Amino acid sequence: MPSLKDLKNRITSVKSTQKITKAMQMVAAAKLRRAQETAEAARPYAERMSKVLAGLGAAYEGRAGAPILLAGTGKDQVHLLVVATGERGLAGAFNSAIARLARDHAQQLLAQGKTVKILTVGRKGQDILKRQFAANIVEYITLRDVKQVGFSNAQAIGDKVLSMFAAGEFDVATLYYSKFASVIAQIPTAQQLIPAKFEATEADASALSYEYEPSEEAILNDLLPRNISMQIYRALLENGASFYGAQMSAMDNATRNAGEMIRKLQLSYNRQRQAQITKELIEIISGAEAL
Repeated sequence: MPSLKDLKNRITSVKSTQKITKAMQMVAAAKLRRAQETAEAARPYAERMSKVLAGLGAAYEGRAGAPILLAGTGKDQVHLLVVATGERGLAGAFNSAIARLARDHAQQLLAQGKTVKILTVGRKGQDILKRQFAANIVEYITLRDVKQVGFSNAQAIGDKVLSMFAAGEFDVATLYYSKFASVIAQIPTAQQLIPAKFEATEADASALSYEYEPSEEAILNDLLPRNISMQIYRALLENGASFYGAQMSAMDNATRNAGEMIRKLQLSYNRQRQAQITKELIEIISGAEAL
């Protein structure tokens, strides 16, 4: 049984931890609002671009001469997994959930005899995936020194993906990130970037007849590379909001758990102290009676 001094030291230590987790929760809550607003503001543009490209791409369905970013290489042997996670932890299952989704997909592809290459964005994803897929990681991009993620950061990642595709290093590229739903719900998401893949509803919504100037092919050749950077930018913003939501929730749970631990330790301390006082009183009374 721990001594009274040990219990008191533990209570003091847990109280200090509780103050830290409470402070981190408040900081995450303050940053979450801005990150959420930024992520939600980027959604309409990204979704509308997808709809426009879906409508343009529908005209090339089943036809030869489609842009290579839309049609692909015609093979699916080599897959590039772009895994975007956070630079820091203490955010519950935020990072591990994204890495788990990418890991499961990688294992399925390898079981089918495919070649898997991984490009990690963020230190935590790199740390998790290198344990099992160190030989498959071909590139690691860190945003540790970036205070506010901008489109230029996403464009640099997009340019890297496009240069690898132009060099024939892969056939299919898939992006992994966490979509922000609420403070307590972040959804690990996989989105195919190359060849461009759009939802059927997006194509249907853009099925109206338009005349384009310049040609549809020229517009696609310009928009498809930009769309890759845009979808990566959206994913980074969604990750930012998801990270702070997950961290806020995790630190709230940690603060509550610390409070419960303090309550139990304080109860144990009081019981032990009461027992010690009772024992001393009995010894005093017994000594007095002996006299």
